[in-house]
Amino acid sequence: MAKPDNRSNNVERLEQMVNNTIENLEEAHKTLQNEDLKPEEREAIQSKNARREQSIEGFKSEIDDEMSARQNGQID
Repeated sequence: MAKPDNRSNNVERLEQMVNNTIENLEEAHKTLQNEDLKPEEREAIQSKNARREQSIEGFKSEIDDEMSARQNGQID
């Protein structure tokens, strides 16, 4: 039998994911300053950063949803 979904710490978990992703994004921006970076490496990092930015927006949307659910008593 599947375990029930425990959503009680989702907001905190999502906030940590946002923070980690922002840290990765900032490190990647620093890496992009390297003039010795090959063009294909630079392009790969830029693509990954674009996906990171999308992920951050998605996490923030999920945080809003989870906070609303908490306030409405749907989550303990």
